[in-house]
Amino acid sequence: MIDTPAPPATGEQNILLVGLDSRTDAQGNRLPEDVLAALNAGDSASGGGTADSLTVVHVPAGGGRATAISVPRDAYVDLGQGLGRHKINSAWSRAAAQATEAMTGSGPTGSTSLFAAEAAAPPSPDDPAVVRTASAAGARATIGAVQQLTGLPISHFAAVNLAGFADISTAIGGVPVCLRAPAQDSYTGLALPAGPQQVSGPQALAFVRQRHGLPGGDLDRIARQQVFLAGATERLLSADTVADPFALARITSAVSRSVTLDTGWDVLAFARQMQGLSAGAVTFRTIPTGSTELSTPYDGTAVAVDADTVRVFVGTAIAADAGDPVALAFLAPPPPAAVPDPSVGSGRDRLDAVSSEDEASGSDEDGDESDGSGEESLTTTTPTVPPLSPTPPITAAAPGCIN
Repeated sequence: MIDTPAPPATGEQNILLVGLDSRTDAQGNRLPEDVLAALNAGDSASGGGTADSLTVVHVPAGGGRATAISVPRDAYVDLGQGLGRHKINSAWSRAAAQATEAMTGSGPTGSTSLFAAEAAAPPSPDDPAVVRTASAAGARATIGAVQQLTGLPISHFAAVNLAGFADISTAIGGVPVCLRAPAQDSYTGLALPAGPQQVSGPQALAFVRQRHGLPGGDLDRIARQQVFLAGATERLLSADTVADPFALARITSAVSRSVTLDTGWDVLAFARQMQGLSAGAVTFRTIPTGSTELSTPYDGTAVAVDADTVRVFVGTAIAADAGDPVALAFLAPPPPAAVPDPSVGSGRDRLDAVSSEDEASGSDEDGDESDGSGEESLTTTTPTVPPLSPTPPITAAAPGCIN
């Protein structure tokens, strides 16, 4: 566990949900090889301990529609905290590696004293206590990176490992999803038909992990994760689940095995508080992105993002989901382009030609001379239009079918 981040003074909550590519449980113990084999997750040496799923859930102070915002794992950002500029999912592994080196003496800060052999042997990097401390460092670094990118102060934190997706989906009785076409993936072991269905156990994990063979790659995988979270939210907040002591016992057991929480967060108490919030009152969005083929010095190909643009989008999305009509209009998809009228097009060409001639001569339309300094632009106010997400929003009430 990690310490609970400082809650926002406004009473709202921003919950960071992290899906970890981790082969250890919440107590730092290695997952058994038979469990990893059943999950099609390779052996205990596989995986990089990175945060491969990042979602911030904004819950308004007075209730109302919640906003869940996904961050692509390969978003190339300044991680802060002296970690440099890298993919955001590596904040966890980089900070965890630093903590491990400090505890075990396995890094450049390790002891080289002649008397080192006489001292107590340092703990192994696989020691559960070392893993827990490293995980806490990774969690803090990830929280910091996400706060810096989105501008949202994180009030609670939950990280689920590979086994957790399978475990929790089974504990809540399966998660409803819908696929446009049958899905087969040898990397994850996914084998699902098209149409609406429920996933649980290893197929639930495979559903959120697949990216090979999807048209949109990681962006389509984010849509998978959002649909899974939407279905899980619907199940978790339903009266049948919250009022069923046996279901709550199963969920509590699964959470204790597979989920790392901040110390001050009682998830089941939170679920009871949120029961008045309809499960459908959650909108899942993805931050705006640039090129998905950004070349980086050390991290291979990444996803380009701009922090200022992301923060504008986040604020606008939260306002839109709270019902602000201006924000809703900004985030509405543009209407389909009309077939151009050739006569209008030719008229526009003539206007553009005249404008070009005026600019070349330094005259405005009244014939006054311009000094070409561009000072007149200072008096022109152009509203900042929030950028659109690369994927349409998903609502928990009607997530629809996805790739």
